[in-house]
Amino acid sequence: MRTRTLGSTGPAVSAIGLGCMGMSGAYGAADETESVATIHAALDAGVNLLDTGDFYGMGLNELLIRDALRARPGSRDQAVISVKFGALRDIDNGFHGVDGRPAAVRNFLAYSLNRLGTDHIDIYRIARVDPAVPIEETVGAIAEQVQAGRVRHIGLSEVGAETLRRAASVAPIADVQIEYSLFDRGIEREILPTARELGTGITAYGVLSRGLLSGHWSPQRGVAEGDFRAHSPRFSAENLDRNLGLVEALRKVAEGKGITVAQAAIAWVLSRGDDIVPVIGARRRDRLAETLSALEVDLSEADLADIERAVPPSEVAGTRYPTAQMAHLDSER
Repeated sequence: MRTRTLGSTGPAVSAIGLGCMGMSGAYGAADETESVATIHAALDAGVNLLDTGDFYGMGLNELLIRDALRARPGSRDQAVISVKFGALRDIDNGFHGVDGRPAAVRNFLAYSLNRLGTDHIDIYRIARVDPAVPIEETVGAIAEQVQAGRVRHIGLSEVGAETLRRAASVAPIADVQIEYSLFDRGIEREILPTARELGTGITAYGVLSRGLLSGHWSPQRGVAEGDFRAHSPRFSAENLDRNLGLVEALRKVAEGKGITVAQAAIAWVLSRGDDIVPVIGARRRDRLAETLSALEVDLSEADLADIERAVPPSEVAGTRYPTAQMAHLDSER
């Protein structure tokens, strides 16, 4: 497994990370046995970056990772666990903002350490910027936990360039986790150049745009109960056909290379720089195998041009989140 270093101060991680959110119900019911098997298969393949959030499945995702690692003695030392915190939820799975107060940082961290069954978290980040708390205070509180040995590295999620600068003035920021794909290239304007200037890496999520760029979605496919894509603008009736038309254009390019749509989309993100690590939400071993095969794809400059002509981001229909959730994205301001 090839590795990439997260920024100038972060850990060395596998060139592709495993996003575990979908293993705890975000995309409808998941098979726990298959999820654990997928985590094990990822570790066996050399994937060490496991990404989660303390609010994924109301903590169940952290427990899943704990159980998967406990079943493989010694695997905790192999894994680089990245945790997002701060989301405020209710019993009906509703979201009610974020809490970035220093006291909340300590509280969320204590629960995560307990659920994960570990004495430290490798990368810790607030899921969204708390507009009521200066980012300097939130990052400063995480930095205290770094000094205490409970956190190894500080990350951020969905922050704009100015917020990243302010955070980096307090403590080194290993990486920014943010959506980056053929459908979403907004970070290229300000956020990516700023991250590179500051020595901060990028962990890219949404690389397959919640399945749209997987090549496996069709207009006839239904959305399961509990699948948040039912509320995603890009999957709405008025937008889905247009977006899948872009996927079909990408399929023609991919087939010309003898690869799948998903492999083309992942390989494109990998080509953006060695400081970018795609985090792919594979829930099954077969999808993981397809994902990891993207590491073997060599895209020439002509291939990259063909891919970008097939999927111009200006032609993508719908925002990446519903309006209410877009309002929480510091990166979109």
